Amino acid sequence: MISMGALERIYRIERLLKQNRAVSMRRLMEELEVSRATIKRDLAYLRDRLNAPIVWDPALRGYRFDGDYSIPAVYLTAQEIQALLVLSHTLSRIQPELLGPYLSPLRSLLEKLLGAPDRTALELMRRVRILPVASRPVAAEHFQAVCTALLSRRRLHLLYFSRTRGQLSRREVSPQRLVHYRDNWYLDAWCHQRNALRSFALDAIQQATVTDTAALDIPEDQLDRELGAGYGIFSGPQSRRAILRFSPRIARWISREIWHGQQSGSFLDDGSYRLELPYTEDRELLMDLLRYGPEVEVLEPPDLRQKIRDRLRQTLQIYETRAAGLTL
Repeated sequence: MISMGALERIYRIERLLKQNRAVSMRRLMEELEVSRATIKRDLAYLRDRLNAPIVWDPALRGYRFDGDYSIPAVYLTAQEIQALLVLSHTLSRIQPELLGPYLSPLRSLLEKLLGAPDRTALELMRRVRILPVASRPVAAEHFQAVCTALLSRRRLHLLYFSRTRGQLSRREVSPQRLVHYRDNWYLDAWCHQRNALRSFALDAIQQATVTDTAALDIPEDQLDRELGAGYGIFSGPQSRRAILRFSPRIARWISREIWHGQQSGSFLDDGSYRLELPYTEDRELLMDLLRYGPEVEVLEPPDLRQKIRDRLRQTLQIYETRAAGLTL
């Protein structure tokens, strides 16, 4: 690991070698006011970590660059390298078969820059765990095709399975952005068959082919307005507002949670928490509310409140029917 003092010496060595045909060991020691061993360590760092073509020239009795060379303009401190190493490790744990091959070279480079195995970074990586919940696997070739089309701004031909309808359909889409949401990947794209913005689950893609046709670019504000207005991954331009009341027992937890970027909330006199948020389709919102059971009450709108009552009644009926069967 290199210190800030050593970094200054590295740059001074580079300048000396670029300004002279060759520089002797004695001159390096005198210019930098350090020992022979320190100079040797700095030269080794330049060669091994920064790929500097430093050679010893017997005729000139000094060190020189064997060709043009400049230290990379961007330099990372040891702490910054450690942070990037941990970030790379963390990202690679999100469906490793997708991101692992791309992040592995970065980790190797960062480890090389650190030199000897860094205990702090290794310990951090050992102590960080990623626990995917309900994640669905994505075919690596489909993920790569989506990324290629997204970055090259080309259209995609998709064979897509709609889980809600149980049907396969062929789509031509202009990819806009990739979304990682609740441990799963989605593609926000303009669907040329529907002539509208849609979100496609990457795990539901059966085939993905990058075309030579330029993608249609949708303005960022339109993407946010149509796909970011609703609740969760189910979005749309027509937004409604849900009003919820959480019990005093979990109110302080809920008050610190972000359910939507446009939510608003306040504590009530009895210690409960009132939360208001927009939504378009209610499927995902219903699932989130049901997991809180009696700790949450839907105040508005009436149809959302009724759907919660129906779901709870259906759930109770299942258990009552099973219990009645067991007592016979």
